[in-house]
Amino acid sequence: MKKAVFFFVFTLLITSCANEAKRELIHYPKTDAIVGLASPIQLQPDSMYFLISEYFVTNRPDSLLVPSEIKLRTHGDTAWIIGNIDNPMADLKAFVDQTRYDIPLKSSTKLPVIFQFDAKGISYKNVALKGDFNAWNPGNTPLVFKDNRWRTTLMLESGNYQYLIVADGNEMLDPGKTEKMDNGMGGFNSLLTVDGEDPEKLPYLITDGFDNGIVKIGTTQQPRRVLAYWQNRLLGGKSISLKENILSIALPLEADSMQRSYLRVWVFNDEGVSNDIFVPLENGKPLTKTTMIERTDKNALMMYFMMIDRFSDGDPNNDFPVNDPEINPKANYFGGDMQGILNKINDGYFDSLGVNTVWMSPITLNPEGAYGLYPNPKTKFSGYHGYWPIRSTVVDYRYGSMDLLKEIVKTAHEHDMNVLLDYVANHVHEEHPIFKEHPDWVTNLYLPDGTLNTERWDDHRLTTWFDVFMPTLDLSRPEVVEPMTDSALFWLQEAGIDGFRHDATKHVPEIFWETLTRKIKTEIIIPEGRSVYQIGETYGSKGLINSYIGTGKLDAQFDFNVYDDAIATFARPEVPFDRLQNGLAESFDIYGYHNLMGYITGNQDRARFISYASGDLKFDEDTKLAGWTRDIEISDSTAYDKLASLMAFITTIPGVPVIYYGDEYGVPGGNDPDNRRWMKFTGLDKRELALRNTVSKLFKTRKKFPTLIYGDTRFLLTKANQWAYLRSWFGEHALVVFNKSAEMLTMKITLPNDVAGNAKPVINETRTIIKNGQVIEIELPPNSFEIIIIKP
Repeated sequence: MKKAVFFFVFTLLITSCANEAKRELIHYPKTDAIVGLASPIQLQPDSMYFLISEYFVTNRPDSLLVPSEIKLRTHGDTAWIIGNIDNPMADLKAFVDQTRYDIPLKSSTKLPVIFQFDAKGISYKNVALKGDFNAWNPGNTPLVFKDNRWRTTLMLESGNYQYLIVADGNEMLDPGKTEKMDNGMGGFNSLLTVDGEDPEKLPYLITDGFDNGIVKIGTTQQPRRVLAYWQNRLLGGKSISLKENILSIALPLEADSMQRSYLRVWVFNDEGVSNDIFVPLENGKPLTKTTMIERTDKNALMMYFMMIDRFSDGDPNNDFPVNDPEINPKANYFGGDMQGILNKINDGYFDSLGVNTVWMSPITLNPEGAYGLYPNPKTKFSGYHGYWPIRSTVVDYRYGSMDLLKEIVKTAHEHDMNVLLDYVANHVHEEHPIFKEHPDWVTNLYLPDGTLNTERWDDHRLTTWFDVFMPTLDLSRPEVVEPMTDSALFWLQEAGIDGFRHDATKHVPEIFWETLTRKIKTEIIIPEGRSVYQIGETYGSKGLINSYIGTGKLDAQFDFNVYDDAIATFARPEVPFDRLQNGLAESFDIYGYHNLMGYITGNQDRARFISYASGDLKFDEDTKLAGWTRDIEISDSTAYDKLASLMAFITTIPGVPVIYYGDEYGVPGGNDPDNRRWMKFTGLDKRELALRNTVSKLFKTRKKFPTLIYGDTRFLLTKANQWAYLRSWFGEHALVVFNKSAEMLTMKITLPNDVAGNAKPVINETRTIIKNGQVIEIELPPNSFEIIIIKP
């Protein structure tokens, strides 16, 4: 890259109301130097850096231009931005071979928050904080004792933050705070609230219409500036006009000749930045018809996750449980395999559910012996789950073969479905050749104080071992990163899979994800034109989760914070809907209003939702112990209705809905391994069949109405037991309503003025909908929901 770095003042003013938006030729190159869409760069109060190669993987920019109030310095592949922009958003310009590319800049909205802890006369040597704001690592936030108070200053964005005081190693609630929130695991955390902008004063954008290459977008407030990006080019003033709170954005003429391109829009006023508008285009027209949506459109992914060993036994000849009397049968191989998955694809099981993506647990070779030890009941474990790799490019013979994997991918594609593999990069089993040949390529098993570095998920998250027989690879070292990223690439190249679910993402340094994504772009996406989706697994704060997402990293991660809010809201009568709404709104602010995050019904590391909902599991008990020591079934059938509501939630919000196998009919269970029971396809009772039919209808409804995939989101009604939100997409609207009370309720929802047309329920088509002007009235039974489609 050349050393020249320029600075500019950028101001995009809205075209005079007297002028109309005009379509123009912008001479955009056929091959974009940025692979995919350039994710916004989030600035920090003082400085931040990004890797230029995350955005430009092949052709490097000749120059970079930033607003004059900030400074930019480059050294090799690293670019530092010093300072903060004056406006909520701005633009970074890069020039490659005389072509301009634009990357959105978002200003830092962090505020200094003075935190004080009054020890009430108790003497402590060391006090620290652990919470959402520091990855739950007390080492990141020590307090200083001054003027009889323990103090620190936090730099935080607006929102709610859970935290605990750590005084001389002991965790406790903050005695100076009355606000607290349950942590979903039987305890509570103190709650710190940082107030931000008044949402009523922020502009909000709604897709309104399309005509002759011009996209119409409504805005609730007069915007001061508009940033409209087609592909990775900021559109100029002639392309944009504003009249009576309707923005007209003229698409470049080049859009008509591109099968798939994208429009993204933000506006801001003096109060702050709006929601984002995301419009996928097919030959210059918004995707408003189901026939336009392809399986490779990432926003349209609908996923099903199965643990292979517990799903379906298609080939009894490869059943090899570990012969060890110290293994409890629940922790041994059951016999599920990839042939069973292929059979279910051919049988149309996934088609009948309406999902278009299957995610399989790891298929790499695992050890044959027994490892680990659980105390009560005393048992060892087999590697049935697949997360103990002893080879990273070899299919486990108990699951099948590479030829069988290729057949699964081929058949899935014929069914218009994607295939994701679960990939383990963080650790290997002690039998893995990489550990035997390079024992120095792993992190230290013992910490400097002599304690074991195992299960230190937060304070030593980048080095901790999962167990003493699972060495954690030191993926901060290039010589370790190279072979491990190559082994991931192997599955894309050899089997033709469509992406990965990445295990233990937060325990892996960012260099690994940056290197892997760069290789995927240069060796798969660019030469083959394939779509690859990568989603990670991180338990932690939204900020930590988001740090792994971006143009040069992962597409998304699972939003476990919203999942925690969802299980609390739908399973527990006393938890009001505003908890879930507030959590979802915070996720929109951080990940975007049209994100690719995964929204789950459950997973292999959590107790089954339906067991919480039925009351057979308590939120304050050890659910792993419960799964070992109790026969957990469903004692309250209303749990099926509550699980159906959770399904309705994940299928009607932005993001990627994910079914954990068995949740489509309501399998109960405690935590691992009780949450990994054998899958049932036949012999379902009446309630199980009804739930599966409802789940199928929900996923097929999402696919049928693009507004549920791409639509803008507005919250219309939020009460303790009632909730209603609206998805809108170019004149088509989906009103989603919930009643979580134990009584029949008549709900009345006032629609925004821009919503017009006939209203019809699509889940229970016999329900009566009364529409009187802008008021919708519907009667809902206890623990139920409905999706109402409104269109002319």
